[in-house]
Amino acid sequence: MVKNKTIRARISDVIICMVITILTLLCLLPLLNMLAISFSNKSAAAANIVGFLPVGFNTVAYQKLLEDSQFWRSFLISVERVVLGTLLNVVIIVLTAYPLSKAKENFKMKNIYMYIFIFCMLFSGGMIPIYLTVKNLNMLNSIWALILPGAVPIFNVILMMNFFKGIPKSLEESATIDGATPLQVLLKIYLPISLPALATVTLFCIVGHWNDFFSGILYMNSPEMYPLQTYIQQLNVEIQNITSVEQLKQLQFLSNKTLNAAKIIVSMIPLLCIYPFMQKYFITGLVMGSVKE
Repeated sequence: MVKNKTIRARISDVIICMVITILTLLCLLPLLNMLAISFSNKSAAAANIVGFLPVGFNTVAYQKLLEDSQFWRSFLISVERVVLGTLLNVVIIVLTAYPLSKAKENFKMKNIYMYIFIFCMLFSGGMIPIYLTVKNLNMLNSIWALILPGAVPIFNVILMMNFFKGIPKSLEESATIDGATPLQVLLKIYLPISLPALATVTLFCIVGHWNDFFSGILYMNSPEMYPLQTYIQQLNVEIQNITSVEQLKQLQFLSNKTLNAAKIIVSMIPLLCIYPFMQKYFITGLVMGSVKE
């Protein structure tokens, strides 16, 4: 009987490993294909003969991305947006989720605020009203136009609120008896315990700010103020701007298809560098911050 259970357990482990391997390949192989296309010449890319290895290896697409000073300017704008936007998001998430995690007896307006937040999460005011609001506040063509419209991510607030609800109330009661203020309870008890949830919502905010390209198109009047994603979204191979023999030679290797593949790879690099450091907190925070009974 025990032997049969052991065999079934091993079969289950093999099936699980096979499923995980298949899912991993489904995610990884398209990226490998994009990487190969970005290093291939334009004729091979146009003929769709590029698999997982480059055909006619060259780095012209990456040279096109990196040789322009606007690329680095846009990169720094995106870094600034991610840093400022994530800091603002996390502060607002924590300060909003903490009171909402309290019982209705302690925060009588809790349900009203929750209804407002859920309504705002499900229904948007629309692109034009938001644009007019940003314009009337004189934030067009500034970094704050990229940050403030999304300063309160409601989903992350709910995730953090549910995590706070899971913290034992006895800890807060003990600190209150010792004379701690609500702010001290938040900073010295709740936040140290909530590192997994904080890492999770921080990662969500970083990804959201880094991957957003439409805000740059909408709120930036000058290409010099484009964040990186908007810049590489707008970047194309422009034959009419060829001014040298060297640029003419590049055309035999470069096309919009290879350039777009390079855009995808370059835009992924910073996030791929961040994920390994936050992975150990991510799953824990996501599960413990999920909706509870």
